[in-house]
Amino acid sequence: MKKSILLSLFSFLTFINTQGQSSFDIVMVEVEKNNKTIQANYQKQQAQNLQFKSEMPLYNPNIEYDYLYGFPLTAGNQTDVLVNQSFDFPTVYSKRKQLANQQISQFSYIYDAARQEVLFEAQSICIELIYRNKLQQQFQQRKSFTENLLSDFETKLETGEGNILDVNKARLQLIEINKEFQLNLSEINQLNQQLTGLNGGIELSFNETIYPEMDPIPFFEDLYDEIQTEDPELKFIELETATAKRQLELSKALALPKMEAGYRYQGILGQTFNGFHIGTSIPLWENKYKVRQSEAAVLFSDLRVRDYQNEKFYDVKQLFEKYEKLSKTFEEYKTVLSAINSLEYLDKALEVGHISTIVYFMESNYYYMAYNNFLLTEKDYYAVKAEILKFRL
Repeated sequence: MKKSILLSLFSFLTFINTQGQSSFDIVMVEVEKNNKTIQANYQKQQAQNLQFKSEMPLYNPNIEYDYLYGFPLTAGNQTDVLVNQSFDFPTVYSKRKQLANQQISQFSYIYDAARQEVLFEAQSICIELIYRNKLQQQFQQRKSFTENLLSDFETKLETGEGNILDVNKARLQLIEINKEFQLNLSEINQLNQQLTGLNGGIELSFNETIYPEMDPIPFFEDLYDEIQTEDPELKFIELETATAKRQLELSKALALPKMEAGYRYQGILGQTFNGFHIGTSIPLWENKYKVRQSEAAVLFSDLRVRDYQNEKFYDVKQLFEKYEKLSKTFEEYKTVLSAINSLEYLDKALEVGHISTIVYFMESNYYYMAYNNFLLTEKDYYAVKAEILKFRL
């Protein structure tokens, strides 16, 4: 008895867990955790951070040892030892650190943008699946109803109360419904496979028929202001200008003389000499065009920011206008479809013989065509809303 209870409890918990895994939020969490692109971009970001930090340390120290044989032999042998450390001009180190920190901040937005792209793709697949799952429910209902209708017509034909025309019409209608049923089922399977691919190959299916709750869309001006503040692609490009300016400052600092200091020892004919070594290098050729190159990079970055802002503004504006039109059409569909009950009237009219079979199928197909257009509008409404709010993922 206890074993039976434990098995029942385990089955119930497994069912709850499976049901929970089909929810939109759980799918997004799983994809973010298991997606290989997100994982690869995270490791790439860590490698880039280490690369930026590796450009900050001092140069390696230099040690030289010379042992020189004298000629003739009475000249004696000579020993030279030099321990030397090279330095950039002191301001270079602070500029390098500032540049590295700026680059680390900038490239963190590449990871954020890549993560958003993956999550938005998963979200789009889920929205498409919700639409397909709702269609499948409708096709299943139509399929079951038409199968029952065909069975009734065949029974009436056998008893002499029906006719072969009604049977043939029902059979043709069932063939069309089965075709749509199978095609839609194939689309559902393919979308779930895409979701599994985004989940790092770990099987994941999404069976929901209710769209996720989304934040309301603010007024366009407020929306665009928020996008300019939060959009990682825009933040990356904006920081590119700041990074280019840091690079310009570093290039100017590198144009200043380098220095070196160390210790020198010299021994010859039993005599030793030791003391400090100080030197400098004058950067006449090494950085000849680097400052001008950095100045050009700053100008390029400024223009790129303006270009992206201009392009982003009109992209968001087009999406916002599309959202407004879809929102209006979506509400109109909901109002009209909730006010009519065409299928119930058609079923009763066919049952009492007020309409023919062909009229019934024509009218019901017209209703389903309108309902399918409503489902498509609903899907497009949530899809464009998700695209507008992509920057919040």
